[in-house]
Amino acid sequence: MIATAVVLLIGLIAISNRSGENSDDFMTIGKSSSKNTSTVFNKKQNSIDKPGSIWWIVNKKRSLPSGYAPSNIAAPNVTLRLDKTTEEMKIRSDIATNIETMFIAANKQGINLLFASGFRSQSSQDVLYKSYVAKDGQAAADRYSARPGTSEHQTGLAFDVCVSGTSCNLDSTFADTPAGTWIAQNAHTFGFIVRYPNGKEAITGYQYEPWHLRYVGSNLANELRKKNQTMEEFFGLAAK
Repeated sequence: MIATAVVLLIGLIAISNRSGENSDDFMTIGKSSSKNTSTVFNKKQNSIDKPGSIWWIVNKKRSLPSGYAPSNIAAPNVTLRLDKTTEEMKIRSDIATNIETMFIAANKQGINLLFASGFRSQSSQDVLYKSYVAKDGQAAADRYSARPGTSEHQTGLAFDVCVSGTSCNLDSTFADTPAGTWIAQNAHTFGFIVRYPNGKEAITGYQYEPWHLRYVGSNLANELRKKNQTMEEFFGLAAK
């Protein structure tokens, strides 16, 4: 009897331990039979509200804390548009490796990418936004530039990419270049999404930007690509 009780106790401990091991973004629900189980994406794995979370959603209606800046930014070891000491050439250091790996993969396929613009402080975004308003008017500027305090660039999780050796003009024609096509087909495998997709302006609040990439992790990036959804759609939010 004692031996039997010990065996049962060990079994219960093993089951209990296994229940806390799965930290993936997916969870299984349903009956014990494999025919009656299904896998659903765990939308609670990371916060969409907490500053610094890789799923943090920032848009026109969801501002950053005033003056927010990530504590860990550094220039990735890739081809940069400006000197590596420039603030705009930096990104959150914990995703720099993902960018470096993506650039290497692209280069192996003949695509030479350029890191065009990463982190921007709130004050830098203020200067940039005001220059666009002076040039094109506020209504036009609001379609392609974030008002200070609402820019994804300020999170340190987003950056713009273009083709190395070019003037790096960021417009929708980038999507038709070999680099733009490669980004659209492969960025998700490195944890990045094209944050403002074609045909989604009414949802994101911004016109199509095939060059603007946002890190969300490979699991969510793959899920958004599969469903052809923006972060706002997937999490039931609206930007406008």
